[in-house]
Amino acid sequence: MNAKDRMTPAENPASTAESAPRILEHLVAQAEQAGASDIHLQMLSDGAAVTFRLDGVMTPTDRLPAAIAERVFGRVKFLARLKTYQESLPQDGRIDRADLNARADIRVATYPTVSGEKIVLRLFDAPGARRLEELGFPAPALAELDGFLRQTAGLLLLTGPAGSGKTTTIYACLRHLAEQGGRHVITVEDPAEQVIPGIMQTEVNEARGLDFARAARHLLRQDPQVLVIGEIRDEETANLVVRAALTGHLVISTLHAGSCPGVFERLLVLCPDRSAVASSLELVLNQRLLRRRCERCAGKGCPACLDTGYRGRLPLVEWLRLTPALRRRIATRDLDGLVAHPALAESAQALVQAGLTDAVEVARGLGWTGAAPGSGLQNHCPSGGA
Repeated sequence: MNAKDRMTPAENPASTAESAPRILEHLVAQAEQAGASDIHLQMLSDGAAVTFRLDGVMTPTDRLPAAIAERVFGRVKFLARLKTYQESLPQDGRIDRADLNARADIRVATYPTVSGEKIVLRLFDAPGARRLEELGFPAPALAELDGFLRQTAGLLLLTGPAGSGKTTTIYACLRHLAEQGGRHVITVEDPAEQVIPGIMQTEVNEARGLDFARAARHLLRQDPQVLVIGEIRDEETANLVVRAALTGHLVISTLHAGSCPGVFERLLVLCPDRSAVASSLELVLNQRLLRRRCERCAGKGCPACLDTGYRGRLPLVEWLRLTPALRRRIATRDLDGLVAHPALAESAQALVQAGLTDAVEVARGLGWTGAAPGSGLQNHCPSGGA
């Protein structure tokens, strides 16, 4: 980051107690301009470290002196309607966009650490949910998603690590369903990051006993035609999702598994009824996000990309559409040799060859080592991804 663009409160003549609101507004505006998804504020012995989560990577940007940091932390808590004196227990809240002149509301989460309190500000995407065609998926993957969303029943499971774009894909599906119209769509989310007109959205509240399973169980009595469950976390939710898909509902959910074949393995552990799993599942989609080379500097580093060489992200996606033959294999738990199409490594290699990213970023994004720039990625990256 250029020195002229960075606000260092220790050197700024306006760094008084009254400047904390301006410093916080500046940090938010700076993060939005850079395209960051989160601002991390970590209290240390001599102040606070400021880090942006930029294109999925933690990028240090600034430090706040202790006196200013305390006031900035207090300002965040005040705007988020949290207890300003509470530092030993986690708190969650939300800041209205108008309070910080931000593009969208900001989710706030505090947490106690051994070096002091940590605050994370999640910047929501103001423009709203993307359309399916704006996800950057290859045409065959879009055709699979569109075909599934036109069905009246069945289960779509998305997988991939945290930050791989699953929620963005789900919201694109919700927007697509809302624009099609004619169906009652209900979601259970943790949290609801965007509001989609025409969709009945619900947030879980585990502190009050409203978890995914309980919410979904009661929402089935609301006569949904499409049910979106943010995540399958336990056996009860897994069995409920499978049964809902079998009884005439279109269901979308996520399951942490790391690969398309891994989804079947994990789901069969959570839901031992192999015939039900085989009959309900329609499509499994595994995705990742890779940083795109900055177009302004061709990856060399510039103010626009905060000297990282990258700006924006590219999706990698592989999928498995259930066929009669695959359903028979699942029913007998014959999962050896399942292969998604196209393999993540193949898509990654195509992006490198097109100059949109590089092998170093592929290694980071897919969680493997051993390849040097220019090497054959297909020899180093497993088809299942991470």
